Amino acid sequence: MLGACTCWQTWADQQKPDGFLTLFNGRDLSGWEGRGHENPTQYDALSAEARKKKQLVDNQNLHAHWRVEDGVIINDGRGVFLTTGKDYGDFELLLDWRMVHPGSDSGIYLRGCPQVQIWDPDNPNEKKNGAEYGSGGMWNNNPDSAGRFPLVRADKPIGQWNRMKIRMLGDRVTVYLNGKLVVDNAVMHNYFDRNAKMFPRGPIQIQTHGGEMQFRNIFLREMDEQPQ
Repeated sequence: MLGACTCWQTWADQQKPDGFLTLFNGRDLSGWEGRGHENPTQYDALSAEARKKKQLVDNQNLHAHWRVEDGVIINDGRGVFLTTGKDYGDFELLLDWRMVHPGSDSGIYLRGCPQVQIWDPDNPNEKKNGAEYGSGGMWNNNPDSAGRFPLVRADKPIGQWNRMKIRMLGDRVTVYLNGKLVVDNAVMHNYFDRNAKMFPRGPIQIQTHGGEMQFRNIFLREMDEQPQ
C-alpha cells in the first residue's frame, strides 16, 4: 500500500513534488511521441530503419489528434496513444484527468501494457464490462483476478478533474483515485502473453477513444534503485 503523500494537495497547481520528474511541461508535447497498441516484444524486434519510419507516421497522427491548450493536454478521442519517449521500470506516477463527454474511454498503459482503466461508470453500453465499478482497475487482467475491478468507485462527475496515483513495483500495481485506494498491490498480467511475466521496462502510454479527454500535471518518480 502507498504511504501518505504530503504533496497530494500541492501538485494540482503544477508544483512538482519532491523527487519527481515533470513529464508534461505545460506548454507542448516535448518528451512524448505517438505509438499505438503495440506488442512490446514485436515492437522491439523492428529494425532501426523500420522503427524510424513507423515513428514518423505515428508522430504525424499524434499531432493530428493531441494538442496543448492552457496547460492541459487535449485529445479528441481518436489517434495513436500519447507515449513517453523513455522506458521505465519501477515508478510512481501522478496525473490529473478529466472526461469531457459521457461515454468516453481512456486508460494508462504501464510499460506498454494495458491498462489502468478510465471510463464512464454510468455508460450503459459498458455495464456488461463492469464500468459501474468505476475507474482505476486493471481491466485487462485475467478474469476474476485481484485488481481487475477497483475496490471502490471513486470517479468524480463528468467534467470534473480526477487525480490518479499509480505505483508499479515489479509486476505489482497500487492505484489511488481521488485519494481512495482502488487497487491494492495487485499483480498486473501481461496482456500480450498470458503465460509470460510482465515486461521489466517499457513506456507509459495514455490511451483514449470515443470522446474528448484532458490531462494535466503528469509527474513520475523512478524507483528502480530505491530501497523499499
